Amino acid sequence: MPAIHVCALSQIDATVAAIGARSLVTLVNADMPVRRPDAIAPERHLTVILSDIDTPLDGHILADTGHVAALLAFVHAWDKREPLLVHCFAGVSRSTAAAFIFACALDPIGAESGIAAQIRALSPTATPNPRLVAIADALLARNGRMIAAVEEIGRGADCFEGVPFALPVRAI
Repeated sequence: MPAIHVCALSQIDATVAAIGARSLVTLVNADMPVRRPDAIAPERHLTVILSDIDTPLDGHILADTGHVAALLAFVHAWDKREPLLVHCFAGVSRSTAAAFIFACALDPIGAESGIAAQIRALSPTATPNPRLVAIADALLARNGRMIAAVEEIGRGADCFEGVPFALPVRAI
């Protein structure tokens, strides 16, 4: 079964080497330089520039429909025979939201609560960005189920970097 791996920026190289990832999603602020590991081809690396906020804030980039549409297009094109690595700066909010969105997009049955609970069980620090989740909920026509699922698990434990995890997903 394929898996979506989540880690912090500081763990990219070690994680790519450990899991053999060939696809990478980067979610970072505009001023955050990220070096793509050599094992990841440029066309298999999606960089999404947005701030980890859920309401507008001067000088920051608020997630919008275009950001989430790019994430959804990438996950649907992902070669599900190989692991996918997703990271943000800390591996806590943007990356865990993306992993949740990816798992929901690949599971049309509506197991949102179960996916969110699984993320919480795998990483006590996971705190999916609510704005990314709300946009995905609308784009995937989940009628608030994704939003409710993330609210159910609540905020994760405080940390500097999140606990990395691998989320198995149904590949349809």
